[in-house]
Amino acid sequence: MNSKVVNSFGTLHPFVLLIYFAGIIITAMFSMNPVILTFALLGGVAFMVTQCSKNEFFSDLFFYIPMFLLIAIINPLFSHKGVTPIFFMNGNPVTVEAILYGVDISLMLVSVIYWCKCYSKIMTVDKFLFLFGKAAKKLSLVLSMAIRFIPLFRDNFREIRQVQMSLGLYNKKGILNKLSSELKVFSALITKALENSADTSASMRARGYGLKGRSHFSLFKFRKRDLVFTVILTILFSVTITGFCLGVTDFTFYPHLDSLRLDIVSGVVYISFGIIAFLPFITEIREAIVWKLSVSKI
Repeated sequence: MNSKVVNSFGTLHPFVLLIYFAGIIITAMFSMNPVILTFALLGGVAFMVTQCSKNEFFSDLFFYIPMFLLIAIINPLFSHKGVTPIFFMNGNPVTVEAILYGVDISLMLVSVIYWCKCYSKIMTVDKFLFLFGKAAKKLSLVLSMAIRFIPLFRDNFREIRQVQMSLGLYNKKGILNKLSSELKVFSALITKALENSADTSASMRARGYGLKGRSHFSLFKFRKRDLVFTVILTILFSVTITGFCLGVTDFTFYPHLDSLRLDIVSGVVYISFGIIAFLPFITEIREAIVWKLSVSKI
């Protein structure tokens, strides 16, 4: 994990990236199999290691770990299903099945959050516009501007607030004084946002947005590397989906725990999804090794 972010996987064609993220997020959302969810979580965490700094990674980790534990603990306190009680609380049984189901739900939720964050790191606005700009030009533009507006709004708020603090507006004590200072910051923020929207509108008109016959430039081309990834993903996702359809990965917690299926067929399905989950991390590590070897030869 370095301060310099590696982004080899993000250079793939946006269509390939969309298929990948949609496939792995949907798989994690609709699977209750602990092996599948464990692979999904570990793969997302491993990929995030290559995509963010140490401070950002550990900051997220210190947030997700308590959330994971909280969900795992809350479920057995409110759900008393299962046939294997450990102890009784207020006359209600706390069962092994409810605890493990809470852990499984935590795995699913945290893994989906991690992969959604990976998606936001990789699928930039220009990629989003490339994919949906022709089909829904106005909608894609509005969504991309909205996605960009949220972090920009937050950064502007911090900047204005720091300037106001340097002017001594936050030195006064009392809730009313602090509220008045925050309202001043918010007023300045809204004014700046309106000015930025006016500048954006003028810039779009100057560039001929909306005119008939206007050409579009794109840097994205479907290359041989993209074809190879598409074939690999198609094979691996086909094996995984086939396993889902055949019930190979089915797993239930209530009223009693199912025995986890471990045979050749299930092993092929688990390995296929494991490769899918760790494919971005493997790609980034391979690129980093190739880069270091190239530098060492200079």
